[in-house]
Amino acid sequence: MEKNKGRAKALLPIVVFLIIFLGSGVITGDFYTMPAIVAFLIALLVAFLQNRKLTFGEKMQVISKGVGDENIITMSLIFLCAGGFSGAVTAAGGAESTVNFGLSILPSNIAVVGLFVIGCFISVSMGTSMGTIATLAPIAVNISEKTGFSMAICIGAVVCGAMFGDNLSMISDTTIAAVKTQGCEMKDKFKANFFIVLPAAIITIAIFFFMTKQGEFTLAKELPYNAWKILPYIVVLVGALIGINVFVVLITGTILSLIVGVVTGSIALGDVFVAVSGGTIGDKTISGVTGMYDITIISIVVACIVSLVKEYGGIEFVLNLIKKKIKGRRGGELGIAGLALLVDVCTANNTVAIVMAGPIAKEICEEYHISPKRSASLLDIFTSVGQGMIPYGAQLLSAATLTKLTPFEIMPYLYYPILMAISAVLFIFFRSERVKE
Repeated sequence: MEKNKGRAKALLPIVVFLIIFLGSGVITGDFYTMPAIVAFLIALLVAFLQNRKLTFGEKMQVISKGVGDENIITMSLIFLCAGGFSGAVTAAGGAESTVNFGLSILPSNIAVVGLFVIGCFISVSMGTSMGTIATLAPIAVNISEKTGFSMAICIGAVVCGAMFGDNLSMISDTTIAAVKTQGCEMKDKFKANFFIVLPAAIITIAIFFFMTKQGEFTLAKELPYNAWKILPYIVVLVGALIGINVFVVLITGTILSLIVGVVTGSIALGDVFVAVSGGTIGDKTISGVTGMYDITIISIVVACIVSLVKEYGGIEFVLNLIKKKIKGRRGGELGIAGLALLVDVCTANNTVAIVMAGPIAKEICEEYHISPKRSASLLDIFTSVGQGMIPYGAQLLSAATLTKLTPFEIMPYLYYPILMAISAVLFIFFRSERVKE
């Protein structure tokens, strides 16, 4: 088979990864039994064993160029900086203050709507859906008990809010991966993405409001908050939106969080480095920079695999396959959306899915003249759609564990991921963009 037609067998490493990762999940009933990094390393070994026309040294040169790509290096460094900011602002009590502030100002008869809105803000600020769910789940339990609404609808509102920010946040690992693999600016991706998902968020608010407008929730005690602790989140969000370099924004946010933490007494002066790197401060366990090690290493290993797969003709094969099924720019966008959703369903990790699907999506963009910000938005949106709905994903498993429910009890109330997908598809069909060809 000619190289320009691609080679199906070049995709063998990816197939091996999916078989090992999904197989272990099906057999054990737990899709997190097999660490993703182990499955990817086995896939990388398979990639090295392929194609005897290239020597081991030549293959090392191929993966070195792949890993040394500016986007991969930048993405890895941003992951670490985002981890440092998250650790510092958490140690300073920013997340707790933000939640308490939101609950204190929202009317009691829209408590469930409030869970969704606060979840949106927290997840946009923290950049993590898992952190948002862990923070708000106990409050959702309390609201369920006080209002009489089912636990499933309350935690469903939390998961919906968590996926809003997971998709949009400037410091979310999914946003970082989408932006760097597609080669666009964060502020451009945010603006494009925001207008696509805004209708979904508004309709979700309306649904939760009409379902729960008769509910009442009385705070058992006053919830203390400190506006200064919320400030670093706002600085990072505004700084990223106006186009300040992401490294400058994150480092500034980290330093500001540490200053606020020390001044307010939340962080002892001797613990400032622990807050950034990760560790235990008092009764808090801080992930910090170390919490980003896994996704950074996975991104590097995936870059190695993709560079070999591309060298062997695997990416070209996928592109040719997609070209046969789709026509024009709209078809290209649908192809990116379907690819992102499929890979996420297979990997149960939206960041990994973006890193894997990103190179193929970029090639589709170049072929069909799709702007990088549009492609990055579609990648992030549809991996978040999958991640927010699959019952074996970390988000639903975590939400179920914290509330003693099953993922299937929560799924009927996941309105936002469904509406997000519908809104994105409608944008593809009815809101075409003008791109210089």
